[in-house]
Order: sequence, then structure tokens, then C-alpha cells
Amino acid sequence: MASEQTGVGTVRPPAAPGRPPTARQRVESLVLSIPYRVKLVVVWIAIFVILAIGFAAVGFDTDWMLEHLWFIVKGAWVVLFVALISIVAATVLALLGALGRLSKNPVAYGVSGFYTSFFRGTPLIVQLFLIYLGLPQIGIALREPYRSWFVLSAITAGMVGLSLNYGAYMTEIFRAGIQSVSHGQYEAADALGMTYKQKMQRVVLPQALRVVIPPVGNEFIAMMKDVALIAILGQDVFWSDPFRRANIVGTQDFRNLEAYVMAAGVFWILTAIFTFFQRRLETKVGKGYVRGVDARTRWFGGGGGDRGVGRPTAGIAVHDPSSAIEQVKQTQDHE
Repeated sequence: MASEQTGVGTVRPPAAPGRPPTARQRVESLVLSIPYRVKLVVVWIAIFVILAIGFAAVGFDTDWMLEHLWFIVKGAWVVLFVALISIVAATVLALLGALGRLSKNPVAYGVSGFYTSFFRGTPLIVQLFLIYLGLPQIGIALREPYRSWFVLSAITAGMVGLSLNYGAYMTEIFRAGIQSVSHGQYEAADALGMTYKQKMQRVVLPQALRVVIPPVGNEFIAMMKDVALIAILGQDVFWSDPFRRANIVGTQDFRNLEAYVMAAGVFWILTAIFTFFQRRLETKVGKGYVRGVDARTRWFGGGGGDRGVGRPTAGIAVHDPSSAIEQVKQTQDHE
């Protein structure tokens, strides 16, 4: 009798013709027929049901939560405002730091190296306290108006600290993005007589943007959550984020668990929203950059006797320098 191969080293005789499937086989067949998305929705529903049962067992004060929900949710605008301002400043610092790290100028390289080393090597909370409480001590030794430059509000010190910290981490992201541009693009720009500034603005940075956007989006999402650290500096209610507001009302009414759960929910929803838009942006920016065989690309075949003969090796391509020059020329003509 012929046997049926079911796995490595496992042989099972075929089912006898006409024999009805067992109950286990029917269940397995039914489970396999359910679409993956339906299974995922069921898993999420089960998680929320378990959480709801746990909340009911703990005895959450839902009336108190509904009463103070809007007060905590109003702090979401502070998170967005601080994160947007900080990510813009961090992007500028990261770009300058990346150019300094790639520069042959010892001053630029040394300054950017110290910047990234210090702000990546010390905790963010320590940096916030250094800016908020340490800088005023330097201002004491100065005269006006310079003294006031070193006395910052809690929210301003928080934005400065977030910008400097995330700018240091994003420096390596921008450096990797710039270095990911093909060397042929640099040679083509040099062949056309471009200056360093023109080469960066017209050739290198637009191509590096595709590589930089996904990790920068992740940094922005992480920054939104780190905005809660500014609450430790003690800003007023107007500039309070959901965590600070939850801490105020929760401590006042001895409802810390309910308050912190609502604050966590606000941050979670914000993260989910921006994660969705980040994926859409990645998809839009990544169009036209899908790996594949192009007429201007010479592939080195894998396993073949001659170059260019055989199966293409994914991701290993050598572009014709003449095509790179044509691409740069098209960029100049377009501008």
C-alpha cells in the first residue's frame, strides 16, 4: 500500500477510502478555513473581555473615571505640541550632527562626536534636570539680559531636553541614511561639477530620506511617550500632559489606578493613530524603490559560471555610472 509523507521522518498510511473524518479532523478543517483576520479579531476581543473581567473584579470606579475623563484627555494637545516642536528641532540637530560625523573637518567631527556621545550616554531624566535646574546656576554668574537665557520654564526645558536627546540618537539614523546612497551617485554629481551643497541638496538627501523616514517615525512615537517625563519638573495645569493631569486628580481623590489607566489609554490611542499614518507614509515614500531587475542594472548571478549569468542575487546590484549621471541630470533639469 502506498504511504503518505506528512513530515520529515514521518510516514502515515492514507485514510481508507470512504471512511468519514473524525471529530478532530473536522475541527482542524473548520479552524483552517477561518480567515486570518477573523482569528486576529477574535484574539483581540478575547483580550478585551479578559481585561474587562479583571477591571470588574478590581472594582473600578467607573463613575469617577467618566467624570474626570475629559480633564485627562485635554492633555493630549500638550503631547502633540511638545512632540512636534521637539521632533523638528531634533531633525535639524540630527542632520547637522550626521554631516559633522561624515565631515573630514576635525572641529565638526569632534563637536558632533561629543554631542552624540554625551546625550546618548546619559539618561534623559538627568538631562532634563540639568537643563531645568542646572542652567540657572550658570545664569547667576552672568548679567542681564544673558542671565534670563539660562532660566527656562518647565515646558521649555522639556522641549530642549527632548530635542537634544533625540537629535543625538537620530544623528546615527541620518548618517546611515546618507551612507546608504550609492557611491555612483556621488561620482555622478562630481562629474557634473556640483558643489558639496548642491550634491547634498539635489542628490544625496532626497534619496536618503526614503531610508530615514521609518526610524524617524519610530523616534517620534517614542518621543510622544517621553513627554510624560516633563511632568516630573512640575509644570502648571495648562501645560500638563495626560500623565500629569492623572497624577493630580488621582492623588487628590485616591483613585490612582483609575487615573493612570486613563492616562495610559490616551497615550496608547495616540501611538496607534500615528503608527497607522507612519505606515501609510512609508508605503508612499517607498514606491518606486522595490528591488527588482532593471534595464540599467547589472546583476551578478548566484551559482553560475559567468558574471551576469544565472539567478539574480537579491539586493546585490551594481549600477552603471552612466545611468547615475543621467539620473542626476534629470534632477537638475527638473529643478
